[in-house]
Amino acid sequence: MAEQISDNIFQTPVAAEAETRDLGFGSVVAGQSRERLLNQDGSFNVRRTGLNFLTSLNLYHTLLSMSWKVFLSILLLLYFLSNVVFGLLYALLGAESLVDTSSTPTSSLILRGFFFSVQTFATIGYGTIHPVGIITNLLVTIESYYSMVVTALITGIIFARFARPIARIHFSRVAVIAPYRDINGFMFRLVNGRSNQLIEVGAKVMFTRFVEENGSIIRRFDLLELERKNIAFFPLAWTIVHPINEKSPLYDLTPEDLKKSDAEFLILLTATDETFAQVVHTRSSYKPEEIRFGNKFVSIYNPAEEGETISINIKKLSAIEKT
Repeated sequence: MAEQISDNIFQTPVAAEAETRDLGFGSVVAGQSRERLLNQDGSFNVRRTGLNFLTSLNLYHTLLSMSWKVFLSILLLLYFLSNVVFGLLYALLGAESLVDTSSTPTSSLILRGFFFSVQTFATIGYGTIHPVGIITNLLVTIESYYSMVVTALITGIIFARFARPIARIHFSRVAVIAPYRDINGFMFRLVNGRSNQLIEVGAKVMFTRFVEENGSIIRRFDLLELERKNIAFFPLAWTIVHPINEKSPLYDLTPEDLKKSDAEFLILLTATDETFAQVVHTRSSYKPEEIRFGNKFVSIYNPAEEGETISINIKKLSAIEKT
C-alpha cells in the first residue's frame, strides 16, 4: 500500500508540511484537529474567539440566514414589545392624555395605551382613542417615525430573503463502495430539494486523512477524479462516482483503514439557479461510519409504462442493498 496507516496515529505528533493542501482550514486545523472538518449540513466544525461581540455582530446577515420560523417569531416579538413599551409610556402620561370616545371606554389605562399604540403603529386610526396635549402628540410623532423606519427595514429584509437564492440539495445519508465498470467506485447521490431548476452543476470531492510519511503523521488532501465533474442540467438525481483504480488514493483501502486514518470526504457543489441567474453553493461530507462497503444504491426511478413521464422517488435516495 502506497500509504502506511499507523495504529497510534492519534498519539503521534503531527508535522505540518508546506505542500499539504489544507483547503483554507490552516495547518493547525488540518494537522491536529480530530473533529469532523465539515458537518453534513455544510457548516464548518471550527469557531473563532476573542472578537468583541459588537465587532463580530452582523445583524443583517443573521436576519437573512435564520429560518423563516425564527425570523417571523422575532418580528412578532418586536411588534408586541414595541406596542407594550409605547403603551406604557402613554399610560404614564395619565388618563387625560388619551381620551376614549367609544360607547364602552377601556377602563384599564395600560390596555388603552397598548391598543392606541397598535393603531398608531399600524396607521389604522379608528378615531375612538385620540391623544390630548403636546407631550402625548410628541410621543405619537416619535412612534410614527419609529414605525415607519421599522416597517421599511422589515420590508427590505423580507424582500432580500425572498430574492436570495439558496440551494437545497439533499445528499444521500450514506455513501457506498460499490462495483463500477469492472472495478469499484465511491458513490453518493443527491437531488434538488426544490422545484426550481439548477443548471451547470459542478462537483468537487476531496479525500482527507492522516497518513505516515517520512516518519511523520500528516493530514493529506487529495482531489478525487470523478466520472463526471459537471452536468448541464439537474432535473432528477445525480449519482457522483469516483472510480477506484490503481491511481485512486482509495485503492486497496478497507473500512478499518478509513477509521484508523480519520478519513473524511468533503463535497463542494456549485450550480446556477435558473430563476435568479445566480450561482449557489452547498457543502457536505462523509465520515467512515457513513460509508457502506459491499452495498449499492437501489434504483430511484419509478416504474413507468410506455408514454408515461419518467419520475424518481426521493424517499429512496439513501436506500441501499447488498451487492
